[in-house]
Amino acid sequence: MSALERLDGTRLTGTDEAFALHRRINRTATDYPRDSSVPALFAASAARGPDALAVVQDERAYTYAQLDRLSNGLAHHLLAQGFAPGSTVGVCLTRSPELIVALLAVLKCGGAYLPFDAGWPDERLHGLFAEADCRWILTDRHEQLARRLGASHVLSAKPWSEERPAAPAVHIDGDSLAYVNFTSGSTGRPKGVAIRHRSIARLVLGARFARLAADSRLLQLAPVTFDAATFEIWGALLNGGTCVLYPEGLVRLSRLGRVIDEHRITVVFLTTALFNAVVDEAPAALDGTETVLMGGELHSIPRVAAALDRYGPGRLVHVYGPTEATTFATYHRVDRLVPGSGLLPIGTPIQNTRLYVIDGTTLCEAGRTGEICLAGDGLSPGYLGMPELTAERFVDRVADGVSERLYRTGDHGTLLPDGSLVFQGREDDQVKINGFRIELGEVAHHLDRHPAVRRSHVAVSTERGERALVAFVVADPSATPASLRHHLRTRLPAYLVPARIHLCEALPLTATGKVDGRALLAAHDTHTPPPAAPAAQPAASRD
Repeated sequence: MSALERLDGTRLTGTDEAFALHRRINRTATDYPRDSSVPALFAASAARGPDALAVVQDERAYTYAQLDRLSNGLAHHLLAQGFAPGSTVGVCLTRSPELIVALLAVLKCGGAYLPFDAGWPDERLHGLFAEADCRWILTDRHEQLARRLGASHVLSAKPWSEERPAAPAVHIDGDSLAYVNFTSGSTGRPKGVAIRHRSIARLVLGARFARLAADSRLLQLAPVTFDAATFEIWGALLNGGTCVLYPEGLVRLSRLGRVIDEHRITVVFLTTALFNAVVDEAPAALDGTETVLMGGELHSIPRVAAALDRYGPGRLVHVYGPTEATTFATYHRVDRLVPGSGLLPIGTPIQNTRLYVIDGTTLCEAGRTGEICLAGDGLSPGYLGMPELTAERFVDRVADGVSERLYRTGDHGTLLPDGSLVFQGREDDQVKINGFRIELGEVAHHLDRHPAVRRSHVAVSTERGERALVAFVVADPSATPASLRHHLRTRLPAYLVPARIHLCEALPLTATGKVDGRALLAAHDTHTPPPAAPAAQPAASRD
């Protein structure tokens, strides 16, 4: 019987110290409107400040009243076209006020939005739409996507002008599905993570990790396909603040600083890679911000130290969380670094979230490493169309006389005596690069589907502090790195295509019979930087 099976429904054991430590860190309950929908919470913001700025991009701006009426109009239009509440709508729009109108409209008519990128291969998009039973698309690329995907309902969401004073009379509550994000899957099949309205409210209302209020101005920088956008958009709109949309796809560090300064940004989230670039090349860009949230990959301690020295204690917040727990699950306010430790904790649970570090069926005391398991209102109901995987990763447990549902992250962690959690790696081949969660097995799966490939291995190389995917392939003479890369590009998003593909005569094995990834990386170390890879936040340039 696996540890997974033993955990499911089992009463956890542990020392008195372990239970006391977990009780202390899990006192996170706060009162919030957990049964309200996102549209209802937005309506409350609009009622409190109808003339306040809701969305801004360059010279364009919508007040709360305008955004409310425009999204009402689009929601009524969707229903008039035959959209049924409870359905999923694919959303493919550039970062713009129209994107925010579209997301809010989908929610107001009782739907769930599925953000996607038009640059993803057709095969992948067809698979995602089938998995989510998505038959509707809102896009500013109407004709292009209609031809490519053959969807029966492809609607244009170009600047929407029809306003309606009232939202549709559709029942939506905290249990209703709000959106679906797809993450990489080890079997080659992406996993559709469904998120409820309640989980969004839990993330942004009464936040411990950042001050979110009517005078807050959040920078919307992440692609909407990346779950950080959930925080950036709804963290502003459900608290009466302003969502400032970064005006370009490519993040230029000089422009980033001007946007932050001109719009008086108070809160910004940066992936680790972009945070590093800002600290190295344009540290003044963050001088005026109140809170800088950062996360997604292991941090460079020297860069965090440099940022702490420049910005002072309390302004940097290290955040952690899988998509299945709705963006953020823990946070650590960086007030100081412990000299020589090399550790940056991922912290303690955010509001209405609980964490457990479990080794087998034992709750871990301070200093003992175990699997990080999460609980609370942020948890997804599961993976679309994957009941077995849902049952495997979302399990029940009884601890301290309380029964609740846990998400098994697959991440390993250790609690410090003060209750802070330190990330210790993973138990599988899932990695994060540039903020994207990547299953190495998914890349290998699609490589192995090439008729000339006999065997493959995918790994992560680190050169000059930058991480990149690299593939090692044993193949027939007809295969070339270029042909294999083309094969992958027709099946996978760009961030899943290796920066380098090496053709090998054989894959070396360890004494236990596994592929020796370290030997492969050492043998093919060229000491040259890899080609630029897409990022969950667009790649940065200096100018």
